[in-house]
Amino acid sequence: MVMEKIIPILLAGGAGSRLWPVSRDDLPKQFQPLTGEMSSYQETLRRVGDPKVYDAPIVITNEAFRFFSRRQAEAAGHPATVVLEPARRDSAAAVAVAAVMAERRAGSSLVLALAADHLVLDDDLFTRSVALGAEAARDGKIVVFGLKPTEPRTSYGYIRPGTAINGNPDLALVDAFVEKPNAEKALDYLSKGYLWNSGNFLFRSDVMIAEFRKYAPEILDAAEASVEKASHDLGFVRLDQESFERAPKNSIDYAVIEKTREMAVVTGHFRWSDVGSWDAIWEVLDRDEKDNVVYGEGMALNASGCLIHSEGIYTTLVGVEDLIAVSTRDAVMVVPKTRVQDVKKLVDEMKSRSVPQAEGHRRSHRPWGTVDSVVDGARYAVKHITVDCGGVLSLQKHMHRSEHWIVVSGTATITIGDHTRLVTENESVYVPVGVVHRIANEGKLPLELIEVRTGSYIAEDDTQRIEDIYARV
Repeated sequence: MVMEKIIPILLAGGAGSRLWPVSRDDLPKQFQPLTGEMSSYQETLRRVGDPKVYDAPIVITNEAFRFFSRRQAEAAGHPATVVLEPARRDSAAAVAVAAVMAERRAGSSLVLALAADHLVLDDDLFTRSVALGAEAARDGKIVVFGLKPTEPRTSYGYIRPGTAINGNPDLALVDAFVEKPNAEKALDYLSKGYLWNSGNFLFRSDVMIAEFRKYAPEILDAAEASVEKASHDLGFVRLDQESFERAPKNSIDYAVIEKTREMAVVTGHFRWSDVGSWDAIWEVLDRDEKDNVVYGEGMALNASGCLIHSEGIYTTLVGVEDLIAVSTRDAVMVVPKTRVQDVKKLVDEMKSRSVPQAEGHRRSHRPWGTVDSVVDGARYAVKHITVDCGGVLSLQKHMHRSEHWIVVSGTATITIGDHTRLVTENESVYVPVGVVHRIANEGKLPLELIEVRTGSYIAEDDTQRIEDIYARV
């Protein structure tokens, strides 16, 4: 008997401010390589990449990450349909959209909804759990994946397994589903055999739609209308904004999961983390004989129980215990492991003071590549620009600044005014104030160049786009 394929849905629109300064609003944790060479988003795509088991994935994210999410999917070798949410409405609306889209692709489809920012360390055990859960999902159950707790965490929801299904102790009906408890209740749940809720679900599309219609009809109505009126833009599916914004903000847990009677749970034996804070990163990475983790360039001397996460700055800790030290190109944070939950408060305070590092990275991603702000002065700025193969910047001009471009590697096709020419390594060009210009990479290698801006006003909003292949005019 040939079984239908499972449609993976990746929920990739979250922020993750507890992992600042690496995770920020303009590029959150799911797109960051926090524990290896690939991001958790890419690892999740790879995990559901077997074409014998899974159909083509659907990624639900927001406008800001559209090009980057597609670029990372292609780099991981698993292209996906990218669906753009026009507003933040939490996970319930996203899951409703996923169910509606899957039902349109094939009626009564099996759907695996996954958080793109979670970490799974045992792919084979995860695959077994999905196969086991598929039995209950085909029979009309919404399946959640539970993990045996290792400690009384108050940041997770809990599940109480009930009667085993088909005599399998790892597949059971759900007796109780409870949201994040206090410390006393969490300890009690451990003693009674409750499981952590991993926040990933397997269900039949028609069953989830029916449960939304029963318990959260406003969210379903908004999801159906936003999909019905969706547009296709540069290969993305853009949900209708007016329809989608009618959805109340709510999580899938509160909207449906806590209310439905059609629940089953698989006890997963794979190692899992929602990597929701820096101590969770420390827990999942390999540690040395003194329980230290050094990720990137750094050293821990006469220290124990510490995490160093360094991006571009050599970072050291000496004679300390249980500290987290995180450094990026433009920010450094040091916090005791016992206070990592305060990082979100720190970010909120920085935002209230309009600290730019609270939300944005020094290195920003564009549809065509990246821009690294090396130096920013009052009347000058230096940028390191990388243009991907086939990338084309907009045809544009600036009214208050001139630009000098020096090609470091690759070959640039540069338009200045009415003239277009090739500029190769170690060559430079000058763009006067007010002159129309463009950079393109028509070669087979990435293009790197240094841009030096000078003028009375050098901010990004002094850019007048005339033409743009990414529809940003």
